[in-house]
Amino acid sequence: MSLKSERRGIHVDQSELLCKKGCGYYGNPAWQGFCSKCWREEYHKARQKQIQEDWELAERLQREEEEAYASSQSTQGAQSLTFSKFEEKKTNEKTRKVTTVKKFFTASSRTGAKKEIQEAKAPSPSINRQASIETDRVSKEFIEFLKTYHKPGQDIYKQCKLFLDAMNHKRELSIEEQSECAQDFYQNVAEKLQTRWKVPPEKVEKAMDQIEKYIMTRQYKYVFCPETTDDEKKDLAVQKRIRALHWVTPQMLCVPVNEEIPEVSDMVVKAITDIIEMDSKRVPRDKLACITKCSKHIFNAIKITKNEPASADDFLPTLIYIVLKGNPPRLQSNIQYITRFCNPSRLMTGEDGYYFTNLCCAVAFIEKLDAQSLNLSQEDFDRFMTGQTSPKKQESDNFSPDVCLGVKQMYKNLDLLSQLNERQERIVNEAKKLEKDLIDWTDGITKEVQDIVEKYPLEIKPKNQALAAIDSENVENDKLPPPLQPQVYAG
Repeated sequence: MSLKSERRGIHVDQSELLCKKGCGYYGNPAWQGFCSKCWREEYHKARQKQIQEDWELAERLQREEEEAYASSQSTQGAQSLTFSKFEEKKTNEKTRKVTTVKKFFTASSRTGAKKEIQEAKAPSPSINRQASIETDRVSKEFIEFLKTYHKPGQDIYKQCKLFLDAMNHKRELSIEEQSECAQDFYQNVAEKLQTRWKVPPEKVEKAMDQIEKYIMTRQYKYVFCPETTDDEKKDLAVQKRIRALHWVTPQMLCVPVNEEIPEVSDMVVKAITDIIEMDSKRVPRDKLACITKCSKHIFNAIKITKNEPASADDFLPTLIYIVLKGNPPRLQSNIQYITRFCNPSRLMTGEDGYYFTNLCCAVAFIEKLDAQSLNLSQEDFDRFMTGQTSPKKQESDNFSPDVCLGVKQMYKNLDLLSQLNERQERIVNEAKKLEKDLIDWTDGITKEVQDIVEKYPLEIKPKNQALAAIDSENVENDKLPPPLQPQVYAG
């Protein structure tokens, strides 16, 4: 086996996570390394250039159409029937191209075939009912939330309804254009909250979160992994790639996590659960929250293993290992959905944006992972990928064929004893630490009791004398009349 004794860790400089235009916000591979703001500017420039080129193409095709028509009119007497049909077919083809280009600039209508496909792929009634129940619940929560904003709340609700109605009429637009509409809506509402309605910044953030939750819950089934994109194809490719890399070990990635420690193992399981749970959420912010929780569990696992805070160089390899081990469903679709329809301020700054950018880097690394990335020879990498052998099997086959079974078993037992010895030392250290904590706790309680006794000393008073009779001190007892005696009368 050609594993090197000194491994190179996976290192990503923090500057590589930022927008390559230098604005200071986090970039994203889906935006070609730009942040949301810079990407939209670049996208607008490219789109205007494409529109201009398409118009020029349409005009050129139209001129060719007119020239061909004029030429056919001047020589129609000499044309044969076969040539006329050929010319007609050529003209129809050019007309179709012109019409196709023109349709790019106008709203198209749904065709019957598309309706049939969508009806055939429509979800079951039970799923529709569940989605409807969740939509109604979110709508009620949104209305209750807006009541605290009074007049601005009514305007926000109207803006959201207008946006949803507009999106319902833009189903034929590409997913990038629908994403641009959503981003424009977020920006306009945030500006109105700050300028027109004078809402404080902290309440603006809460309002934007609720707006995103409301509109994306209602739009989820239309914009998540749409049929017009290749998101599903990318999902299958990433899933297949991760399955092929099932043999990658933490040591190959230089992951500073020891899963033999129970607490660390629990953190790894929780991180995998969170990254898998991301697919069950409908709101981009909730999906981001799953990524953030997963990342925090990773940092805790590294901290427990190393007994010191984790660094960025430790975090990214561990995140790659968690993704490989969990193989989250529809990973690319979820990343694209967050990129397209999440509130851009969350992706550009803050811990959510940082963790999401790292996840995108981890997926990009997995897609391009090769022998050099894992410090392996190309021959070993190819054998692992094809399933001819595995790293664990190679480790067990390090012995020479001439070595007897007893010697192999002896070395295995020595290795096992070494592991048991490490666990024993760890248990003894923990026991000593527990003993010290108990002694410190006892001393602390004793000191607190002494301080209380000194502050409030106990005073023991003498026992009180027995109470005397009420009339014991009365010197005029002899002058008192005798007590009345009851008399019994006969009859």
